[in-house]
Amino acid sequence: MPEIWVGLDVAARRRNWWWTGVLTLLFAGMAASALLAKAADPSGRWWWAGVVGVLWLASLFYMINRGYGRTLLAPDRMQFSTLVCRRSIPWSEITKIEPRSHQTRDGAWWEVRVHRASGRSLAIPGIFTSRRGDEVFEGNLTVVREYWARATALE
Repeated sequence: MPEIWVGLDVAARRRNWWWTGVLTLLFAGMAASALLAKAADPSGRWWWAGVVGVLWLASLFYMINRGYGRTLLAPDRMQFSTLVCRRSIPWSEITKIEPRSHQTRDGAWWEVRVHRASGRSLAIPGIFTSRRGDEVFEGNLTVVREYWARATALE
C-alpha cells in the first residue's frame, strides 16, 4: 500500500478560514464592548479586553492548527501532522476508528477519532466537517478504515 496524505480539500479549508474570520469578528466585538465599558467607567473592568484577547488568540491558533492538520497513512502506521506536533501511531495500537458528532446550539460538526489500546482516543487531524453527509469526510473515513483493516490483516 502506498503512503497517502489525508486532509481537508480546498473548499473545506476555505470554509475553515471563513469561520476563523467570523470568530475573529466576534472576539473583536467583545473586546470593543469591553473597552467601551472601560471608557464609561474608568475604574472598572479594563482587564476584560485582555481576557478576550487571550481567548481570541487561543481560538485562532486552534482554528488554524485544525485547518492545516493532515494525516499520513502508511502501511505500518498513521502519522499525525499539525503546525506544532508530529505524532506517529502504529496500526497495531489502534482498537477502533469512529466518527464522533459534537452538538452545538447552532448545529453539529463531526470528526474522526482513533481509540488506542491504552484507552486514549485522539482526533485525526484533517478529517472533520460541519456538513451532514459530506462526501469528502466519508471518503477520508473509508480510506483510513481500509488502511487499518489491511494493516491489521497482515499481522
